[in-house]
Amino acid sequence: MEFPTNLQYSQSHEWVMEEDGIMIVGISDFAQHELGDVVFVNLPEVGDEVTAGEPFGDVESVKAVSDLVSPVTGVVCAVNEELLDSPELLNEAPYESWIIKVENVEAMEELLSAAAYADYCETEA
Repeated sequence: MEFPTNLQYSQSHEWVMEEDGIMIVGISDFAQHELGDVVFVNLPEVGDEVTAGEPFGDVESVKAVSDLVSPVTGVVCAVNEELLDSPELLNEAPYESWIIKVENVEAMEELLSAAAYADYCETEA
């Protein structure tokens, strides 16, 4: 399993990358592996507020429906609409397939480094 070191990770298996003050959020390789084949993604709208530790959407796979939990508090400034037609991109390229971008970030969950997240995933497996 892959955990890029330029990202930070939440214990709910989302990754976060900061780019020019915008937080980009996706799901980790571990998450997509545990979910199985993703068949549907329920996304928020641009302008919606998200709260750290609270669900902002969900991912449906052949196994189950799982909440997407926001690692940050702020306002959604972009959603990856490509996922609506091609949710399998989350399986094929979890680190290239972002889900939302968040601006005006007021708070963040305590995020893990790639090494700490890899250790955490070992306890989850």
